[in-house]
Amino acid sequence: MTSVEYPETGHDWCATVEDSSWWFRHRNRFLLEVMRRFPPTPPLYDVGGGNGVVAVALEKSGIHTVVVEPGAAGVQRAKARGLEAFNATMEGAGFTPASLGSIGMFDVVEHIQDGSGFLQRARALLKPGGRIYLTVPAYRFLWSAEDDYAHHFRRYTARGMRHTLEGSGFEVELATYMFALLPLPILLMRAIPYRLGRARPFTPEGVREDHGNRKGFSRAALDRLLDLELTTFRTLGRLPFGASVVAVGRKP
Repeated sequence: MTSVEYPETGHDWCATVEDSSWWFRHRNRFLLEVMRRFPPTPPLYDVGGGNGVVAVALEKSGIHTVVVEPGAAGVQRAKARGLEAFNATMEGAGFTPASLGSIGMFDVVEHIQDGSGFLQRARALLKPGGRIYLTVPAYRFLWSAEDDYAHHFRRYTARGMRHTLEGSGFEVELATYMFALLPLPILLMRAIPYRLGRARPFTPEGVREDHGNRKGFSRAALDRLLDLELTTFRTLGRLPFGASVVAVGRKP
């Protein structure tokens, strides 16, 4: 049985910001770039898909996506977005081994105590040649109160995720970073205060402030920096650092 840790109010808090959040918007854009380079075989099963914020972006781009979510509130919101969604865990969804073409796990594996075992079970569900798409938070030194609140077990490096996927039987096609502008602000405003015992309280207002649309110069500057990140990824195929890791694994 998979040991999963996720706060009861997590999907509720995400629902208050994700439709307007620059962070969720950029993650979706980055994932679409990744999938243009490494196309999924639809339908893509979005395991732990929450409220469907990734799935709806993939659907709009023409990639049929099915949300598989153990939280009933998340499934209800995903269905309200017009998505196909099932209230189940990956193991409890009744999938036949070697039957799925694509699996997505977007900020999910860090919530699983035995992440490697979970990935091995996902591999067993994929057809030969099937792909898994992952995002996870990056760098242990960025650990903060937000990780405690979110019930994370770990943060990753791109190399560490590559080794984890290879150890789970995947051929790694991509292991890169995303959100290159965020490690320093997270270190200064979250991680260091956390270590000093001065972490800010985790509140809905703080979440909305972090994810809210910026106005004026700061919003324009942020948009330009995120656009530059996408352009750099398109050109180089990877980013050398960032606050999140993005990976693609293929079942041989």
